[in-house]
Amino acid sequence: GASGIGEATARELVKNGARVVLADVQDDLGRALATDLGADAASYTRCDVTDEAQVAAAVDLAVARHGKLDTIFNNAGVVGSLARSPLGALDLDDFDRVMAVNTRGVMAGVKHAARVMVPRRSGSIICTASIAGVLGMITPHPYSVSKSAVVGLVRAVAGEVARSGVRVNAISPNYIPTPLVMRILEEWYPERSADEHRLIVERDINEMEGVVLEPEDIARAAVYLASDESKYVN
Repeated sequence: GASGIGEATARELVKNGARVVLADVQDDLGRALATDLGADAASYTRCDVTDEAQVAAAVDLAVARHGKLDTIFNNAGVVGSLARSPLGALDLDDFDRVMAVNTRGVMAGVKHAARVMVPRRSGSIICTASIAGVLGMITPHPYSVSKSAVVGLVRAVAGEVARSGVRVNAISPNYIPTPLVMRILEEWYPERSADEHRLIVERDINEMEGVVLEPEDIARAAVYLASDESKYVN
């Protein structure tokens, strides 16, 4: 990922000694992040996760460049239309677009990671779900459904690949003031400032008193799931 949780996770992985291939459609951000992380630690490739061939190519690039794939972090996500329409007016074309990225895209990542990890009998597959996929919240329905499907996907495949030494896990973050979330709040509350939008996330939506959830917190969870310290977490 080139921004938000993806960027934070790439930085945390590199800090812990990993070499990463950044796969995104935000070319300028992705290339800039790869440059910042250093040529020895990171590279960037364009990857639209709705195109399975591009996902397969990104996985193959990682193997060709580094000899193996130890971890994949399936983190691509979109929220879809920000129109707060009632259920009876739900745009199913928008629903399909969200599912194509958030669920089918994750399935493609899981599939092609398993393709190269299972023969080696080793690997960690990590998928970004969301609290919106566990609890009904303010998020648009297509997003919530897509993230619930990610949780179901992980449950469905984890048992199969566990017999081949591959672990599959999901992280379900609460709301974080990432660029994606801030765009939602700008659309819904245009009369409020960026600082007020941030406070909505940090004070009104989040439930933990005295602490603020940040992308780096999710990044550290992903690094743990990528590491040998989580060898029996599946």
